[in-house]
Amino acid sequence: MDITHFLFIAALFALMLVCGVFWGLYFALSRAYQLFTATELAKIARIIVANLEVPMRNISLFCLMLMGLSIVFYPDKSNWEFWVMISSLLLIVGALVITTAIEVPINRQVVTWTNENVPANWEKLRSSWQYYNVVRTILALLSFVLFAAAVL
Repeated sequence: MDITHFLFIAALFALMLVCGVFWGLYFALSRAYQLFTATELAKIARIIVANLEVPMRNISLFCLMLMGLSIVFYPDKSNWEFWVMISSLLLIVGALVITTAIEVPINRQVVTWTNENVPANWEKLRSSWQYYNVVRTILALLSFVLFAAAVL
């Protein structure tokens, strides 16, 4: 196995970790999300944010770096796999932009909620987070499928 093949597998593994977290949140919360009160949601959000914020930042950056290096060192840039890898990178970047630009700001609000300060529009915020969670999960899973197709 040459170094580029190892790089491709490492990038795929890092992408699997990122996708796994997105899929896990979707799978664990999607059917129950509407059942939580605002304060229950805030408590769950505090736990999830505390557990995932730093590891996901590091894993995501590592994943982007490995995927980028995989593209740079791909030997045949005229091959369809090369373009599929670029598409995969763009999809995971899209998922991470949704995470940082939309979902993280909502999370920052939710974790501050108590019985006394729940905003009147909390259900709208919850629905917005849930919608974008579905979108980012789909983008991430498509990214994984494309990258896997290119490197395996």
